[in-house]
Amino acid sequence: MTPDTGKPQASNASLARALWLPAAGRCRMGAETLPPPADGEVLVRMLYSGISRGTEDLVFNGRVPPAEFQRMRCPHMGGGFPFPVKYGYAAVGQVKAGKADLIGRMVFCLHPHQDLFVVGSEAVVPLPGDLPPARAVLAANMETALNIIWDAGILPGDRVAVFGAGVVGTLVAYLASRIVGTQILLIDRNPERQALADHLGIAFALAPATVGDFDVVINASGSGDALAQAIELAGQEARIIEASWHGDKPVTLPLGGAFHARRLTIASSQVGSVPASRRARWTFARRLAKALELLRDDRLDVLINAETRFADLEIAYPGILSSPETLCHRINYQE
Repeated sequence: MTPDTGKPQASNASLARALWLPAAGRCRMGAETLPPPADGEVLVRMLYSGISRGTEDLVFNGRVPPAEFQRMRCPHMGGGFPFPVKYGYAAVGQVKAGKADLIGRMVFCLHPHQDLFVVGSEAVVPLPGDLPPARAVLAANMETALNIIWDAGILPGDRVAVFGAGVVGTLVAYLASRIVGTQILLIDRNPERQALADHLGIAFALAPATVGDFDVVINASGSGDALAQAIELAGQEARIIEASWHGDKPVTLPLGGAFHARRLTIASSQVGSVPASRRARWTFARRLAKALELLRDDRLDVLINAETRFADLEIAYPGILSSPETLCHRINYQE
């Protein structure tokens, strides 16, 4: 990467490349010309982006229901649902031009996979000085996990089960384990996720053999079967949080048996809204800044288990989304 001089770059760096999805199951690189940043805008050169496999797979395969087209739009998305669309929301880059006090800063932005982009200065959040840019691609996932913790209302001493040892589920278990006195169990069908849990000091169980009587059960697996098992594991008057988004896939739940006698509560969690109990004080910007702070733990690098050059993304993208071993797949724009 060329060292930053603290001065805006010349406007000749105005041709950008981005990953576009022209139709279900297809992707291509597209070029676009960027205008110079106007007042209040910044030009950002991407260093890394992260692929959020669950959501991006639904978008890639055209599984966003028409009723959700507007709510599923991400900031700075190009095109529109179902296709063509430019999608993604985990961008880390360096400000190259625009607002003087941001030039040269490493920043996070909710932006699709694109090597150069112009956004309003309020859309970028400077990274903490001790957070490596390569890890900061987890910020959107950490923000989602933080929101889930708030929605779950986990308290000291609670017994908590988390289904799904993907990036979001593991981050939820990680955050919950730092609440005093909690007992956390991370549950997944993949036995290889045991090593991931061990690395972060979190107890692990292989689904579906788990039994228990939990105060809070969280499903971040994307599986309807896991949500059904969450009901089985929930204790009397326990809270079940559904953090997965199933797109257009129907889910069947066992609401007979002891479901009503145990007075269980099933609630959704979605990062597009700050929980009502915190909305008066927490803006989206404050929540994202806190998510970046929470990533200052070297152990979290284990959640980034693969990397691809941006130049190779058009060919690699379908395979990245279809691989069950993908945690956070990082795209490197510097090679």
